[in-house]
This record gives sequence, C-alpha cells and structure tokens, in this order.
Amino acid sequence: MNKAKSFIIATILLFITWILLSGIATQEVIFGGITALIISLLFLTRLTVLGDIKFGIKPFIFSIGYFFLFSWELLKSNLDVARRVISPKLPINPGIVKVKTKLKSPLGRAFLANSITLTPGTLTVEMRGEYFYIHWIDVTGCDINCATDKIVAKFEKYLEVIFG
Repeated sequence: MNKAKSFIIATILLFITWILLSGIATQEVIFGGITALIISLLFLTRLTVLGDIKFGIKPFIFSIGYFFLFSWELLKSNLDVARRVISPKLPINPGIVKVKTKLKSPLGRAFLANSITLTPGTLTVEMRGEYFYIHWIDVTGCDINCATDKIVAKFEKYLEVIFG
C-alpha cells in the first residue's frame, strides 16, 4: 500500500508542477500526465518516503498552520540576524547544540532539518537517528532539553501531525 500511495502522490505532484510551469492547454495536460506517470513508474522503488504523508482534514489544517508558523519564525530570525549584523556590539555565542526529535518519519525529519537550516541563525549540521546537531548563532544553554524546546519543538508539533 505504501508504494501505491507514494506512486499516486508523486504522480499528482509531478503533474501539478507540470501544469504550473506549462499551462493548461490540452496538449500540455495530456503530455504532462503521461510524463508524470512515466517518471513515477521509473522511480517507484525510490519514492517510498512519500508514503509518510498523511491525508485528511487535520493534516491539511496543520500544513497551513505550519506554513504560517514557519513564515513567522523565518521573519523573526531574519530580523534577529540583521539586528546582530547592524549592531556588532550585540553578543553572539555560536556553537553546536544537540537536540532530540520525536518524529519517526524520515520525510518529517527531513522537513524539520530543512526548516531549521532555512531559518537564519541555525544550521542542521548532522542527523543521527533521533538526534540533530545544530549550529546555533546564540547558544543560550547547554541543556539538550532547553535547546530542543527553543529550536525544534515549535516545528515538531505540526510535522508530527502531517507526517507522523
């Protein structure tokens, strides 16, 4: 079932991407559909990670919430980093911290790692099982639980519903 679900999701995502890039002329829709099917079939064994995506009203609502949460965190961290650049007297305390995630899905962990990396001031350096090593521009404590709460927890509660 997981391969079938992954195949359907990949085909739909590829087809939507095709339509967004080429338009909705009859020829384009037919060719895009055939191309999406062929590509999904060729990469069927590699697409199993897409089977982690959950469907339903709750994951959909949490996806929208995640978009707004990520946008807000992105804005806040951009302003913080810009403030530190403009005011060199502001202290920075860079370092690598270890955080723990409760996400089980590989796709959910990848989304979490990318969300952390895309947020200025943090960078996912390594993922080892349930632990992430994050370069943080302003390490405020060495405790793994404190760092997890400040960096990971806000994203994790949304991603857990979306991916499991």
